[in-house]
Amino acid sequence: MQTGYYSAAAGMVAQFNRLDTIANNLANVNTSGFKKDNVITGDFMRIYQEKRDDLSLDNNTKESAEFYNRTITRVPQIVDSYTDQSVGTMQKSDNTLDFALSREGLFFAVKTPQGIRLTRDGSFSMDDQGKLVTKQGYEVLSNDYLESGQGIELDVTQNITEVDKNGMFYSNIPGTAQLVQNKRMMIVHPENLNTLVKEGESLYVPESSDLNRVPQSGSVLQGFVEGSNVNAVHEMTALIEANRLVGMYQKVMDSQMNDLNNDAITKLASTRA
Repeated sequence: MQTGYYSAAAGMVAQFNRLDTIANNLANVNTSGFKKDNVITGDFMRIYQEKRDDLSLDNNTKESAEFYNRTITRVPQIVDSYTDQSVGTMQKSDNTLDFALSREGLFFAVKTPQGIRLTRDGSFSMDDQGKLVTKQGYEVLSNDYLESGQGIELDVTQNITEVDKNGMFYSNIPGTAQLVQNKRMMIVHPENLNTLVKEGESLYVPESSDLNRVPQSGSVLQGFVEGSNVNAVHEMTALIEANRLVGMYQKVMDSQMNDLNNDAITKLASTRA
């Protein structure tokens, strides 16, 4: 069996998966609130550390040595993936209904047809009914939504809207500059960020029991939008590296199938002659 050929083929597949991740990161470099993804490629040391305590054979037996040899020749593969939740660049805007969260691990809660979702994209607006909504039209939830079932409604006649660092809305009484308290946005801090699942449109699916509200977050910035945390230069460097590895694996496969096989066939033919 030509284990080198299969290892190279699997290594190429792993790099193709890595290229898909890098391409998706680059495609969303200008998407507000986007968090880049990364993949982890398995290697022998990782496999050994995970499996060494499960071995039922003594280290010095012939069978154990054969097991180690089989493990060493295992093909590389993507063993895990994760999302980098670090804070992106804060970009100032002229929209008073644009918001950003300055702390890592915090999210706005919105209502979609599929249920409550979390997002870092705070590019909000007001719909025809005066409700605060996302760019996709999803209602932004208030901190007491789980009890009251209500979102955040703004009066179109109020031309002054201020929001403090905890997400509390203040609007003026019509015809005056006096501000009155309205609703507070629901800011959520999931206990385990690894359980969040990306759904597209900068939305995350939380666990139903993981809506840990943070009413005093001190992290809301009005008039700002959080950009993605994708570093285009780093991603382009990784893209070039992955492409070069694909080329190297291709050469290994060509050597296995052409050079080595032809050499073996030639020697076998000369021996029989």
